[in-house]
Amino acid sequence: MITDEDWYARDVSGCTYDGEAFVDLDWTEVTGDGAVFRECTFAGVRFNASRYRGTAFTNCTFRRCTFFDTRFDDCKVVGSLFPQSTFTLLEVNGGDWSFVALAGADLRKASFTDVRMREADLTNVRLEQARLTGTDLSGAALRGAKLTGADLRGSELSSLDPLTVELTGAKIGLEQAAVIATNLGLRVT
Repeated sequence: MITDEDWYARDVSGCTYDGEAFVDLDWTEVTGDGAVFRECTFAGVRFNASRYRGTAFTNCTFRRCTFFDTRFDDCKVVGSLFPQSTFTLLEVNGGDWSFVALAGADLRKASFTDVRMREADLTNVRLEQARLTGTDLSGAALRGAKLTGADLRGSELSSLDPLTVELTGAKIGLEQAAVIATNLGLRVT
């Protein structure tokens, strides 16, 4: 267990951690290229202004963590959980976030571009004014999601039930409109 340390601006590129617990650490401006974190626990860690490229956080738990101005490029975050974490100005480009649990997360104005989020738990998530473009949401749990004003263009929306989410002002493409109409039981001809 690593506790109460200041890792400000540390470079964790190429590091590998298995089953490690990181508790109450400051990871402000930490960078990581190709690092691997498997089944690690992060509790009370501040990821502010940190940047990760090609890093894997598989089956990790992020409890009460802060993600302010955090960026993930082509990262693998499969099966990770984010209970009681906060997100402000989160940016995710590419990568695989399948099976993540973000239920109830406040992701307003977050950006997910070309991300695989298959079977992600996005129940009751707040995504107002967020950008989810080119994102694969196949099988994602979206019940109660607030997508007001979100940009969903190019995303896979077949599991979206328009009767269980808030979509006012969301941006979608014509093919997506047909998918949503079909999900409402309409026949598109």
